[in-house]
Amino acid sequence: MQLIRIFEVRKLIIGMLCVVLPALLFYGASVLILTDSGFTLREILRDPARQTGLSSFLGFVSNIGVSLWVSPVAICCFSLLTGATRGQSRHTELLVLLGLLSLLLAVDDFFLLHERYVYQKGIFLFYAVCVLTLLVRHFRRIIEIDGFSFMLSGLLLASSIIIDMKQRKIPFDYAHVQVVEEGCKFVGAALWLYFCGRTAAQRVSLEK
Repeated sequence: MQLIRIFEVRKLIIGMLCVVLPALLFYGASVLILTDSGFTLREILRDPARQTGLSSFLGFVSNIGVSLWVSPVAICCFSLLTGATRGQSRHTELLVLLGLLSLLLAVDDFFLLHERYVYQKGIFLFYAVCVLTLLVRHFRRIIEIDGFSFMLSGLLLASSIIIDMKQRKIPFDYAHVQVVEEGCKFVGAALWLYFCGRTAAQRVSLEK
């Protein structure tokens, strides 16, 4: 009898429509679009380390950095989809804004948008406006949740941006400047993840 529950119609339909179908569509569209753009199947489906024959640790810190941006998106979405913010419109709005900004930062970091495709100063200005909007609309709540983590994250990420824009003018070895810049971004992203986690967790604790 327990095995029959595996094939419960309602769960099957939800799983197929919400997960399997979107995943197949995304996978198929990605392969078709990239193949049409001139990439081979090997280039599309295999990770860079296997393609180049280099170490699996190639781009290790960068890959972990992208994960630090993706994780807040997952946390915010989980909190919203599970109804953890029911009856708290302001908290819901904060989670939505945090999730959307995290998603944008993840896409930017993964595809190098501000370095290759988008006017760098323009997207940095957009990030600043987004953060200021968060502060204006949710300053009191941010302070209650963990104002220190939010502010320190913003300071580190802003420092990374400033160093990135001015690194050619800084009178130190380029590699050393890069270490400092990426270090600021990495720790700032980790603090951002921590703050988003605290934001989601606070709503859960308020419901108990």
